[in-house]
Amino acid sequence: MTESTLVGVTILVYMGSWLFYLSHVIYRQRKKSLGTAGGVLALFGLFVHTAAIAVRWVESYRLGIGHAPFSNLYESMVFFSWTIVILFLFSLRTLKIRMLGVFIMPLGYLSLASTSLMMSDIQPLIPALQSNWLTSHVITCFLGYAAFAVAFIASLLYLVKSRKGKTAKAGALPSADFLDDLSYRMIMIGFPLMTLGIITGSAWAHTAWGSYWSWDPKETWSLIVWLIYAAYLHARIARGWRGKRAAWLSIIGFAATIFCYLGVNLWLAGLHSYATG
Repeated sequence: MTESTLVGVTILVYMGSWLFYLSHVIYRQRKKSLGTAGGVLALFGLFVHTAAIAVRWVESYRLGIGHAPFSNLYESMVFFSWTIVILFLFSLRTLKIRMLGVFIMPLGYLSLASTSLMMSDIQPLIPALQSNWLTSHVITCFLGYAAFAVAFIASLLYLVKSRKGKTAKAGALPSADFLDDLSYRMIMIGFPLMTLGIITGSAWAHTAWGSYWSWDPKETWSLIVWLIYAAYLHARIARGWRGKRAAWLSIIGFAATIFCYLGVNLWLAGLHSYATG
């Protein structure tokens, strides 16, 4: 199969996974087989998704270009979707809360489906991207972004749960304490990954442009995101912040993350403008 076909199959499988998870919640979790089917489809979709990334990687070498498929907006969105799903499946295996798939799987298939609007041709790397730092920088950053995405969903659900209390609609959600703790756990995973991403990015910048830090818009917003999540962890650990204050800080952090990833690339000119290609 071609890479585009594999991506299309993955989108359909992820959508099917979400529908099974939704049915699992609609039937108030009485039919556990629906939730199990959602997990099986998500795992199968992840395998197809991985194959799509691998095929594109191999194809770049066949064309004599030879680089990891993380160099432009299309490729990064494909990889971002992959990291979201793999973090979700990790959470599912650890926490056994299938209904989270109702809220997290749409992030996976919508971010992947959005790639149909982008240019998908494999292109040679510009000189700034021809570095061994590319793969480690992108992988660590996007795994961090994915962890922040799961934390964002958990924080939103926490606010819904705390607002609706024990009403019928909120009854299907995990407990508020669980959601609060899930958000914290995901940020504890994402923060060191993003820190490593910034460090590898600085090393990459030094080799590409001769400076570890130049206050490029992408670098500045990466620092803003890092400071927000550092503030979250400080407030949580040192000040004992929990509940709504922590949830809102998590949501603000993810909004800044999305702007750092997409907004900066699309609207602010800088050294990272190539990522819109």
